[in-house]
Amino acid sequence: MDRVLADRWQFAFTITYHYLYPQLTMGLALLIFVLKTIGYRTRNAHYDNAARFWARVFAVTFALGIVTGIPMEFQFGTNWARFANFAGNIIGQTLALEGVFAFFLESGFLGIFLWGENKVSRRAHWLSSLLLFAGAWLSGWFIIATNAWMQNPVGYRAGANGQLELESFRALMGNPWLVWQYFHNMCGATATGSFVMAGLGAYYLLAGKFREYGRTFVRLGVIAGSAAVFLLLFPTGDEQGRNVARYNPVALAAMEGLFESQHGAPIALVGQPDMEHLRLDNPIAIPNVLSFLTYRRWEARVEGLKAFPRDIWPDNVPLLYFAYHIMVGLGTIFIAAMLFCLFFMWRGTLYEKRPLLWLLIVLMPFPYVANTAGWLTAELGRQPWVARGLLRTADGNSPAVSSGNAIFSLLGFMGLYTLLSIIFLFLIYRIAQRGPEPAPPAAEPVH
Repeated sequence: MDRVLADRWQFAFTITYHYLYPQLTMGLALLIFVLKTIGYRTRNAHYDNAARFWARVFAVTFALGIVTGIPMEFQFGTNWARFANFAGNIIGQTLALEGVFAFFLESGFLGIFLWGENKVSRRAHWLSSLLLFAGAWLSGWFIIATNAWMQNPVGYRAGANGQLELESFRALMGNPWLVWQYFHNMCGATATGSFVMAGLGAYYLLAGKFREYGRTFVRLGVIAGSAAVFLLLFPTGDEQGRNVARYNPVALAAMEGLFESQHGAPIALVGQPDMEHLRLDNPIAIPNVLSFLTYRRWEARVEGLKAFPRDIWPDNVPLLYFAYHIMVGLGTIFIAAMLFCLFFMWRGTLYEKRPLLWLLIVLMPFPYVANTAGWLTAELGRQPWVARGLLRTADGNSPAVSSGNAIFSLLGFMGLYTLLSIIFLFLIYRIAQRGPEPAPPAAEPVH
């Protein structure tokens, strides 16, 4: 296998697997804070117990996220040394901030939340849930700021030795690509946490155990999940799509399977990119919609792939096209499902509607699929650049690492991560079977 391709496969696998965990912790951080806030305001121990239960799920997931995230930091030096040497002065800023501030904020207050409930005041324990939420979402901000710079480099200058130097931290943090990508990503994470919570609550209701907690989990999961999926569509998804059109129009053309530039460009619901004849086969399209969504004018001109040099096209146009349409298709299904659940919740019959409870269980894994497809869309759309317009992916890897080394270590990661997956699922199963429990009695004062 080509050396660059081997490095790309390794990083793609490790980062895709790793993100299975942070998307759940970032989503659960918000929901734990909501449960704890309700418990704090109402003094109802039911919500405190529910928050404590999901904090245990959070802790196990957080631990796996740490274990699987560490190898990616090393891969910048082992597999992508030329990129690290070229842009390390930029991306090192955001990665260091994530570790020094966000990670320690998140991990420190997770400890207080889990083990300090009977050692601090009620207000302090509530505050720990707020800071846990802040740490998790701040961590996402710094990581996405790194990716946003790779998508749309800003705030840099070229140094005398060819390395980039940070010229403006304000520009780095104010990257126009960053804001909408961040909120779109966090809505996706909230959808994951909400669907997992609602699905487990539906399981409890169907199994006839922990019924009050099941109702709480379903109610909060459906409400938060509904808000998340609607925000994924508008404004976050809409604005991020316009960002792609503004800063990387060749990626937009590939995502939509648009080969010919058109006034009043249609949006393709289905179709198959034909790279031999450069066309979209068997399309079902709605006229003018892509022009309107992109430029707010029905007859606006949208550039097709043929308008751009072939050497800056995304490396794999069909995969990018299908990843994008999987993300959008699943998002549409989520919206429809949440509308049904909201309707029957409003009528007060959701908790007895067995088909809808089964639907919530079935939907649990699909936000993971949608989030993975979304990140594939972002990363495939940036190709063939590792830093768009500045450094090609083919020029960013490490010349000293052979393809054999990369493949061998990739196989090792696959085996190790399989074992970690089994351990994770076993621990989550044990937590779910044990269910929410009352708080332990306060310790007797020592005289």
